[in-house]
Amino acid sequence: MKESRAFSFVIVTSVYLIAAMVGLAVYVWMPFSFWVNLLLADVIATAATFVFSVLFQNASVYDPYWSVQPIVIGIGFAVSGKPTVAGLIMLAAVIVWGVRLTANWAYTFYGMQHQDWRYTMLKEKTGVFYPVINFVGIHLVPTLVVYGCVLPLVFVLYYGAEINALSVIFVAVSLFATVLQGTADVQMHKFRKAKREGKASGFIRIGLWKYARHPNYLGEILMWWGIALAAVALMPSRWYLIAGAAANTLLFTFVSIPMAEKRQAKKEGFAEYKKQTRYLLPIVKR
Repeated sequence: MKESRAFSFVIVTSVYLIAAMVGLAVYVWMPFSFWVNLLLADVIATAATFVFSVLFQNASVYDPYWSVQPIVIGIGFAVSGKPTVAGLIMLAAVIVWGVRLTANWAYTFYGMQHQDWRYTMLKEKTGVFYPVINFVGIHLVPTLVVYGCVLPLVFVLYYGAEINALSVIFVAVSLFATVLQGTADVQMHKFRKAKREGKASGFIRIGLWKYARHPNYLGEILMWWGIALAAVALMPSRWYLIAGAAANTLLFTFVSIPMAEKRQAKKEGFAEYKKQTRYLLPIVKR
């Protein structure tokens, strides 16, 4: 099992190196504006990842794309753009977030034989239409959302925006969000381990999860609002850069969280658990 898991990491790493090289080639060759080239490169890199997910019959090959893509893009523009203190602290926040989230994925990745339950459910429900759902819903849409989320950082690095106090505050929000998300994930891992050992049962009611059902998703949402608002604080005329954070919020609010809630609702005691906790905010419910 350990060898299989290790070899699975080699496979996924190889897939991402190939996708990165394909994406870089597209970005360099395309004759459009930097943000259009980046969009096309991102989509093509996603398509390359999709091809491998089909070959390995496992859509979870795409899972780390969410956290790896922003790091690769951010470092790329830091090297080729006009990095300032503002851009570098935003990049640092994204790297901290991405490394932690990727580590969390690695911790829960059991090998190429394992696929996220959501993808398996979609495959069972959509049948012959699954390849389309797989590419559009599982791969392309999340890529476009994360592209929108990382674009504020790209603009700051590309244009060399100078730091101000408000941008620092919003970067601090992103770092706080990473800590929030990381704390929630660690608490969940400990709870699941306790359940496997027979030391816990039912729904998690410790730490942040005592008050909210999805504190990890709250961290993910706040992370990108912090980055988007930091960029707008630096470049007020580019207010439209909040679009990615808004799309990310909608994705979690209307897709990811409802899917998780629907699955949890099948378990005994969920109605009572729902009454006692909030949707996102980890504060006491009265």
